[in-house]
Formats: sequence, C-alpha cells, structure tokens
Amino acid sequence: MTIWYPNPATLQHPLHTGLASAIAHAISDGKLQKGQQLPTHRKMAERLGLSVHTVSKAYETLRRQNLIDGHVGRGSYVLDPNVTQDQPFKLKSEGRNGFDLSISRPMFSKLHVDRFQKALIRLPDELDPSIFLSCRPNVGHDAHRETGVKWLSICGVDTSPDSIIMTNGVSHGMSAALSALTRPGDTVLADDITHHMLVSGCSYLGLNLVGIQTDEFGIRPDALEEYCREKEAKILFLFPSLANPTAVMVPEERRRALVEVARKFGLYIIENDTFGPLVKDRPTPVTALAPERSIYLTSFTKCTISGLRAGYLVAPDHLLPALTSRIVVFGWMATPLMCELASRWVLDGTALELAMWQRAELCKRYEIAKQALHGMQWSGHASGLHIWLKLPEGWTTDSFVAYARELSISVAPDTPFLTPKTASQNAVRVSLGSIQDHERFKQALNLLAGMLARPHAALPPLTY
Repeated sequence: MTIWYPNPATLQHPLHTGLASAIAHAISDGKLQKGQQLPTHRKMAERLGLSVHTVSKAYETLRRQNLIDGHVGRGSYVLDPNVTQDQPFKLKSEGRNGFDLSISRPMFSKLHVDRFQKALIRLPDELDPSIFLSCRPNVGHDAHRETGVKWLSICGVDTSPDSIIMTNGVSHGMSAALSALTRPGDTVLADDITHHMLVSGCSYLGLNLVGIQTDEFGIRPDALEEYCREKEAKILFLFPSLANPTAVMVPEERRRALVEVARKFGLYIIENDTFGPLVKDRPTPVTALAPERSIYLTSFTKCTISGLRAGYLVAPDHLLPALTSRIVVFGWMATPLMCELASRWVLDGTALELAMWQRAELCKRYEIAKQALHGMQWSGHASGLHIWLKLPEGWTTDSFVAYARELSISVAPDTPFLTPKTASQNAVRVSLGSIQDHERFKQALNLLAGMLARPHAALPPLTY
C-alpha cells in the first residue's frame, strides 16, 4: 500500500496542529484506512520539511483522540474511526485550553473538597473493624443497609434493609440485574435512545436489545404492547427521571401505563434512578408502582460527588439470591469503606446538602444554556446534568463532532446511545457540569451556538 503524505503547502499554523488536522481529515474522508501505517516521525518530517519534534506532537494529539495508535518497533497505525466512539465521553480530560462537554458528571466546589476531607479525617471515629476487615462476599453491612432505607425513602422508595443490596454504583447493579434475570439470546426492551452502558452491557452479555418507539414523554405504551403481543421479552429497562441522554422526565401517568403493560406480559423492570433526589417534586419511582417486579438502582455518584462510588439495589425477595450471586461475580461486594462514607453522609445530612447544592447549580447552568442556545432545537431539564441537542439541516453528527473537536470542544455523539436498528438522530449530548467554571462553560456553549448558526458548508476549515 502506498504511504500517504499530506500536501505541505496546505498545512496551517501552528504546524503540529495543522499536521494533526490534515491526518484526521484524511482518516475521516477514507484516504487513510483502518490499519494503514503512517510514515515514521523522521520520514514524515523529512518529506514535509518539519522538525521531528513537530511531527511527534501531531502524532501524540492523534493518539489522544484515539485516531491512531503506536507500537515501539512497529510504527503508528490508523485505528477504526467507528470504534473510537464506542463510549460517548473522552477517556482523558481536556487540556487547559480545551472544553470537555462530553462526560456527564456532577459539578463540584470547595464545599465538596472540605466535606470529603473532613469525612476522611473522622472516618476512624467509632469505625467498626469489620468494615475494613471485610472479606466474605455479602449484600452489604447491616448498618449500611439500614441507613439505605432512609436515603431510599428520600428517593421515593419505601423498603426494608433485607431488600437492599449495596453496590459500587448503578453500573455495578445494572450488570448484576441483567445477568440475573436473563440468559444469552433473551430480549431486553428500552427507549430507542437509551443509556450507553445498557447498549454495551447487552452486547457483552449476548442479549437482544430492542428499542421501543418513544415520544416526548418516553416509551409509548401502545408501542410497547404491540411488540409484546408479537414477540417475547424478559426485561423492560427504564430511565424515567432525566433519562440519559435525552433528559426526559417521564410523567406519572405514563409510568403507570408502562407498569400496566409490564404486568400484562410478565416483564421484569430495571429502573435506573441514578440522579436520586436531585429533581424537585419528581413523579413516583416506577419501582414504587410495581415493587413485585422491579429492580431499583440508585447511587451517590451523580447527585453528590463523582468519586463516591456507592449505591443501592432494591429488589423483591425472590430475586435476591440470584442478584447476590451476580454481585459477587461482577465485583465480589460493594467497597465497605465507600459505603461507610455514604452512610455517614446520609445520617448527618451531608448527602442531601450536596444534592441540593447540585440542584441549585445545575439550574444556573440550564439558564446559561437557554440563553446561549436560544432558538435552537434541544431538550433538557433544570436539574439535569446534560442536554440533548438536535443539529440543524446541513450538519451530521460526525461532521459536527469533528468540527467541534477542531475548536477544542468535545461533545458526545448520538451513536453510543442508539439501540440496534435505530437510525442516527443527528444529535449530540452536551454536558452541563463537566466544565466547572461558569465563564468557560458559557464560552464553550457560545462557540457551539456559533457553529449551529451557520450551515456546515459555510464554515471555514480550522486547525485545533
């Protein structure tokens, strides 16, 4: 295969970003194919009249974007551009001058640092040695499960300690629930645009994920019933409160209608309620409407502080043995020290305090988004961690993500959120909390708004 080189006359300054941009465009346009070898640093430098250092910086930029990979002794190779977007978020944070709007994460402040540091200092006080001597796999310490009853009540789920399993967060619980309730080849039903971890999780477990048609209120009950009349399914996966990525809040009437269909056709329900009490006056959780067939998942990661990987799984008694065995397989047990920190925060009010702080700050971000994106088609919620931005005519998701990247802005494409056979929505997810500084966040949204205000063809090529 002929070695590809860019035209040196077309490289824009600074030269390392110009070279990286030229190679990225060649990959996007198909001039460079998956697996194709790039010239060595030295050969590229000699051909283009650049320094080896400049070429090295360009290749490193492409590696950070997961566009190429390098192996000592083998050189640099082009990666599959479709595989690089398996996850919607960047695996590495942006540099000082970048804007990472791709990862859905809560905001934080000095308040969070102070609370966490004080909690760590006080952790040894009256600490039961079994917390740090834990070894046997189990559903969690009794004290942590008892405290969970209080937090779950705030979330709208009334339960008992015996119905709670401690988890390392919602993803841990979701993997256990899918594995416990299904076998390879079984069908899982969900919104046609759904949580990216469900898409990948079903793929890993060999499950048939089917997207059911939705409207502005979530899954349509008539579409769900129509599918169940014709075909068999095991699970209905719901993310009814600020669904990721569409930020839909499913009204209570719709929740009750979906429960009725699930009962009629014997579907188990997995409810992802990762945001917990973040939303004021939210509808009743689905689990509270159908406790006999629902597995409820929530955690502290999205509503308090991202590093607090602790959560709760609530299930009917007859499912607990199977769920416990899967918890063991996917993580042995929830980390006791993290569960201890979460429990102390629930008891002393810190967890609710931080959730209310998060609610107030996200409301401010939502107002910034309303101003910056006025007149554009998007959906969101005043307590949501992200918005779902529909792109105007002339843009595709791929072209928008690529152009935003040239402005050093990362957004999440729609691809990872689409169930199989669901067409591209020509949309992106934009995080409201991943950039902590209000002014930099506003700057990033204004840059996006400027892109959307003009057709793609009218925008000049940029370096990044």
